[in-house]
Amino acid sequence: MPDPQLVLAARVQDALSAAFGPSYADADPVIRPSQFADLQANVALPLAKKLGRKPRDVADEIVKHLDVADVVSDVQVSGPGFINLTLSDEWIAGEAQRALEDARLGVPVTAAPQKVVVEYSSPNVAKEMHVGHLRTTIVGDAIARILDFLGHDVVRDNHVGDWGTPFGMLIEHLLDLGEDAAARGDSSVSDLTAFYQAARAKFDGDEGFADRSRRRVVALQAGDPETLRLWNVLVDVSKKYFNSVYGLLGVTLTDDDIKGESFYNDLLAPTVQELEDKGIAVVSDGALCAFPPGFTGREGEPLPVIIRKSDGGYNYSTTDLATIRYRVDTEHVDRMIYVVGAPQSLHFQMVFAVARMAGWLNDDVRADHAQIGNVLGTDGKILRTRAGGTVKLAELLDEAVERADTVFDEIQHDEPFDDATRAAIVQDVGIGAVKYADLSVARDSEYVFDLDRMISFNGKTGPYLQYAAARIRSIFRKGGVAPDEATGPIVLTDPAERALALQLLGFGAVLEQAGETAEPHKLATYVYSVADAYTTFYENCPVLKAPDEATKASRLALCAATLRTLTTGLHLLGVPTPERM
Repeated sequence: MPDPQLVLAARVQDALSAAFGPSYADADPVIRPSQFADLQANVALPLAKKLGRKPRDVADEIVKHLDVADVVSDVQVSGPGFINLTLSDEWIAGEAQRALEDARLGVPVTAAPQKVVVEYSSPNVAKEMHVGHLRTTIVGDAIARILDFLGHDVVRDNHVGDWGTPFGMLIEHLLDLGEDAAARGDSSVSDLTAFYQAARAKFDGDEGFADRSRRRVVALQAGDPETLRLWNVLVDVSKKYFNSVYGLLGVTLTDDDIKGESFYNDLLAPTVQELEDKGIAVVSDGALCAFPPGFTGREGEPLPVIIRKSDGGYNYSTTDLATIRYRVDTEHVDRMIYVVGAPQSLHFQMVFAVARMAGWLNDDVRADHAQIGNVLGTDGKILRTRAGGTVKLAELLDEAVERADTVFDEIQHDEPFDDATRAAIVQDVGIGAVKYADLSVARDSEYVFDLDRMISFNGKTGPYLQYAAARIRSIFRKGGVAPDEATGPIVLTDPAERALALQLLGFGAVLEQAGETAEPHKLATYVYSVADAYTTFYENCPVLKAPDEATKASRLALCAATLRTLTTGLHLLGVPTPERM
């Protein structure tokens, strides 16, 4: 599906080359939306300074060499040199028809596929997921889905926290409770938050337990088989819990995607050795450190990345560097996307800088920190329970579904539902509301978690989009025709038809932008604009009661193209679309 802006940009560049010479062929045409037409080319203004001519004269010269008769119905120069371009209805209709007939809605598979690791979710073993994991999980999953659809080889990586000193106390606490407690699903183990807190309280208050825990850490790090077996018991309990939350959220992570910190444990020493051999890691105050250029403290002193602590232990930086090294040397990735909270920005900047010093990151291998902003309560502060504790993610999602159940009967339904169908729809509405509300915000921005706003069937919300898709499906059921039987041809006779068809043509370009920048909110904004354009179309253009059969066939085809665009876009965001509502 060609994006009109890209099509016209190429044509304007051809005109620049013809008018002013090949050296101007790569100039930015500055194609922007126009209040006087569909689009406008603003290149004449910056180009006039280089050419020493008046902007309007430059614009007239460009128009003289502009070959757009097959795409544009009208070209006008206005103001100091804006070139206003009105797309022809026939071209818009033809491109919408081609999108309808294509299995991928005209979105091409990338000509330059990359192997991309998307690291997201990353909860800690033996701890419950909290609201802070909501964004890293669903934003990461949307990024992975979008890149998958574009044709990249996507590796989902759930970098769980499953190693380190806390596991000494957790294993000892498990032994105190009895290992069979985990096997029988005892609440003292399955309630991970309570389990962790109980272990921590014993560690802080019982010196004997603390000593046992420290010895257990040594055994774990030494690879003691029995200790590793007990560690795996905790990992398995946690995986079951993670999967229950992932199932509720409808994300695509599986056990096979888990590469926790433990996975890289044997790679830490070789990674450190390579950094030493290359002269990047040096001893400073007893610790082994790297000093990437450009990072300084308040007094101007170089900031270190600690590679190995003075006691010989490793840390997050070591693991992250070993991970990069593994992904480059073993997995041969082209790009890494870390979907992690914004407060970790400096950490990743410095780790990436060290990786570039080592040669693991270069012009051929790219690493991006997809920063995630905080989730706030309605008081504008980080979302917490009334008691000031961390909000459990599962409880938050359950509350969203309960709220959806309450408001579901406020909308008009075409037909009654049995209890099971209604429950499934309400589940999709509640989860979809939370996911879309999050994904519609730029990932590095904070946003207020307000269920009343999220669950609304009006405005820029998940339920509004789900209802729009269900309403289109209802038209086809009432018309006794399947969406894939609506073949058109599409002919545009009403401004609302034209606006909707034109909106559909932007799908491919939006996906490209969202994948390149790892910003799903661009897709979320786009699907809303499609639904909004469809609402105007629906209110102004009768479909089943169209004035004649040709118009009816055209409008049914537009409905089919809109439905597929909406459901595909929402699927790539991980938002479910119920068949009926």
